Amino acid sequence: MRTCILTFITCCLLSTAHAQRDATHNNAFAAGEWLQYRVHYGIFNASYATLEVKEEHFEGKQVFHVIGTGRTTGLARLFFKVDDNYESYFDKDSGRPYRFIRQIDEGGYTKDLQIDFDYASGQAVVHNKKHQKTTTIPVNNDIQDLLSAVYYLRNHYKSEDMQEGLEKELDLLYDDDKTFKFKLKFLGKEVLKTKFGKISCIKFRPYVQAGRVFKEKESLTLWVSDDDNKLPLRIKADLRVGSIKADLEAFKGLKHQFKVVAD
Repeated sequence: MRTCILTFITCCLLSTAHAQRDATHNNAFAAGEWLQYRVHYGIFNASYATLEVKEEHFEGKQVFHVIGTGRTTGLARLFFKVDDNYESYFDKDSGRPYRFIRQIDEGGYTKDLQIDFDYASGQAVVHNKKHQKTTTIPVNNDIQDLLSAVYYLRNHYKSEDMQEGLEKELDLLYDDDKTFKFKLKFLGKEVLKTKFGKISCIKFRPYVQAGRVFKEKESLTLWVSDDDNKLPLRIKADLRVGSIKADLEAFKGLKHQFKVVAD
């Protein structure tokens, strides 16, 4: 299955909500936050993925630096070795990405990209280091990369403003050819049973392209904690062959208290 672990998880995590321009910035997370997800493919514990937030300076600007890693483990690694590294540098206040790095190695299929966003010229410069090629792609001021979008949306939505059936779109750039329009639907609220206890959640349906990987365009479902952290807790997908599930396995450095409805 040639679909990156981090690509799968972060595309799903983008379903956290739609943007609210007047929301308070940097509300849901802070530097030091670390999330780990355990990914199951059928009965196998296939891989782990982590997301870590750091605070740094980038070209004279104060930014959050998010690092995402994904790696197959155990028996799954014997059959299909995966090592993914994603990084995003985005503005602490506006959430705009300045640089995105995508380095993947999945069973010999590799990519090594660096994308630099230039808002003055309205372009993104894509450096394909594997093929030693540089291209430019036109972008708007609201563009996000695969990781920055997750944290931007966590900071910019109000669950009380969402109505069941509401659909939203977001423009992303994380590859070397064109922008990608991500679409999602709000399904409602649900109490989810997790290893941490029962958690009040908001439920979403990200739309994907049916075909080689996913069974149909409504194959994905995501649950996000309905609290100030807005933590993605569970992702489920029906694939053309089998199913896959990712659960939040561990966390630290949360900005807000993690609320449990009941053990």
